[in-house]
Amino acid sequence: MRDTKMLVALVLAAMGGAASAADITVSAAASLTNAFKEIGTAYEKDHPGDTVLFNFAASDPLVQQIAKGAPVDVFASADQDAMDKAEGLKLLAPGTRKNFVANTLVLITPANSRHAIKALADLQQPAITRITLGNPASVPVGRYARSALEQAKLWRALEPKAIYGTSVRQSLDYVARGEVDAGFVYATDAAVQKDKVAVVATIPTTTPVTYPIALIAKGPQGEAGRRFIAYVMAPAAQAVLAKYGFSRP
Repeated sequence: MRDTKMLVALVLAAMGGAASAADITVSAAASLTNAFKEIGTAYEKDHPGDTVLFNFAASDPLVQQIAKGAPVDVFASADQDAMDKAEGLKLLAPGTRKNFVANTLVLITPANSRHAIKALADLQQPAITRITLGNPASVPVGRYARSALEQAKLWRALEPKAIYGTSVRQSLDYVARGEVDAGFVYATDAAVQKDKVAVVATIPTTTPVTYPIALIAKGPQGEAGRRFIAYVMAPAAQAVLAKYGFSRP
């Protein structure tokens, strides 16, 4: 009888563990790709049964996907504007929005560039004809870059040279392949291709480059989504983010 009770207890415990397991869908800014993939692997190891499914893209299109009913549990954006849009559409679970990391805007060139570019003003050179940045209408890094250029009173002169990327990673690829003369990305992205691009300047931004994360109100795995957000905020995941060049907000 005692052995039977123990067996029943073990079966019930196993069933309870299976019930708590979940596939967590995380929509995250493209610049988080490398760090979040590592964090996802570590999370799954620490939470047996849970699986983290990532969807990486520019922040604004991710908001649009969620608004159209994409089954997302957690959203992490590369600026406050995109998260504000999600909040304005009442997509977020109240009280779950948190700033979890920060970044820096940089100006990069191909590693083998022959152009003398050391500051924003150098982009006015006639020889500089193609400058990539994320589309300001939908990509946070593009908004930061345009704002910095407007602050320097260079946007009007340089806008005709702009080659818009659909995400920061597309702009990074343009520079890494030598298809443009220069580009604006985050410092963490430049580090991913440090053998193919050179950081020539760190660009001050009018607002800090901070990343918020939040639970999606209608996400199918609310409890598991909360677990993932808590994990991202905890020291182990913050150490991974720091390894990839992110800083505390």
